[in-house]
Amino acid sequence: MLKQSLQYKLHQKLSPQQIQLMKLIQLPIMAFEQRIKQELEENIALDSGKEETEDIDDLYDNTHDDTQDNENDDFNVDDYLSDDEIPDYRTKANNYSPDDEEIIMPYAAGITFHQHLKSQLNTFRLDEQEYEVAKFLVGSVDDSGYIRRDIEDIVDDLAFIQNITTTPKEVARLLKKVIHKLDPVGVGARDLRETLLIQLKRKKEKPNRKLAIEIIEKTFEHFVKKHYKKLLDKLDISEEQLKKAVKEIEKLNPKPGGSYAGNNKLAEQIIPDFTIRIVDGELELTLNSRNAPEMHISSTYTNMLKGYKESKEKSKSQKDAVQFIKQKLDSAKWFIDAVRQRQQTLLLTMNSIMNHQKKFFLTGDILNIKPMILKDIADDIHMDVSTVSRVANSKYVNTPYGTKLIKEFFSESMKNAKGEDVSTREIKKILETVIEEENKKKPLTDEKLALLLKEKGYPIARRTIAKYREQLDLPVARLRKKL
Repeated sequence: MLKQSLQYKLHQKLSPQQIQLMKLIQLPIMAFEQRIKQELEENIALDSGKEETEDIDDLYDNTHDDTQDNENDDFNVDDYLSDDEIPDYRTKANNYSPDDEEIIMPYAAGITFHQHLKSQLNTFRLDEQEYEVAKFLVGSVDDSGYIRRDIEDIVDDLAFIQNITTTPKEVARLLKKVIHKLDPVGVGARDLRETLLIQLKRKKEKPNRKLAIEIIEKTFEHFVKKHYKKLLDKLDISEEQLKKAVKEIEKLNPKPGGSYAGNNKLAEQIIPDFTIRIVDGELELTLNSRNAPEMHISSTYTNMLKGYKESKEKSKSQKDAVQFIKQKLDSAKWFIDAVRQRQQTLLLTMNSIMNHQKKFFLTGDILNIKPMILKDIADDIHMDVSTVSRVANSKYVNTPYGTKLIKEFFSESMKNAKGEDVSTREIKKILETVIEEENKKKPLTDEKLALLLKEKGYPIARRTIAKYREQLDLPVARLRKKL
């Protein structure tokens, strides 16, 4: 038996404009500038900078035209030319002076890491095939300076990709005789052990060099695990000799590729979205002027609409052109409004964060960072948590204590011995300090660290200590041990 019923369901659906606004809010300043540039290129009705045309306030009058009564018109031209109030974008002022011009940081052209390696191949006497194999090996070096592929796989690739027939023995020979001789020293190694040996053997003869090589060649596993007692017994040396040899090894670079200044990646240029200053003991927040570009509707297209409005006879082609202009004007007005809303949202959110963390911004002491989650700020400014997340993500604030990533001010809370809420960031800082000050000959285990923090008023489980230690990129006690 079929039965019909009527049900009402409430759905919340974001409009395309709201989705675009959320995307704008999420963009960091450099990406935002690219988005502005893209919109200016795509929308002919949108202009940037200050208007250079005559005063066009007369376009915003209350003149009524017969065309608005024409039933065949799809829209009212007066909606675009007439308004009792001057639009927001006409009166908006930017809080920066004309000499506050945008400065683009130039990048050095340079050469890439792989180009640097390849250029050195010309210093070796190689026949045509040897050169091609060596060039292929250079291409297999990763950004850290290692070749992490088996020689057999490289031989197969040379056959299939380069149509070069060679043998693993020949590739290994070129690897040792050519690639391992390139700069930076240690490049082309297959693992850490090999790169350390390459670097040690390229060093000038020193009293501790020979022992350091012996440690890496014969007792590498004991060395990396810091089993110093086993090293002393196996090599039959004194603790002082071992200490000097280990010191020599610690001078080496475990990532030789990273030492090349012209590496493949350009250094990231961080431009803060906000600035916080202390003025007369109070905090002052400003938005980077590059977040507030000056834009306006192109007077060319408003004048075209004015001409259409004043013409007595309107052809179909004129109407089609005006429809096109209408779409571009709608898009331009919305974009200007979306940029304004973005500015307001950024300022509102950052102002709440600044007030929440006022003690830190006044003192610069990381221990003064209060527990704060996204919901705290969202509730304060009556916005969604996702909006706050978009503002905090990938954006920076310039403070009297350096440029900080905004999301670093968010942290969970834990109860101390007094029952007070403290930031997990505060606990991590104390843990870091305790580890820095420990006796490196007898580093503290996670169990002992937990007991120490409990004595300081922070009752934390051992597994939580381990989690925080890993987040701080600090190794376990055994690997922190020093002679």
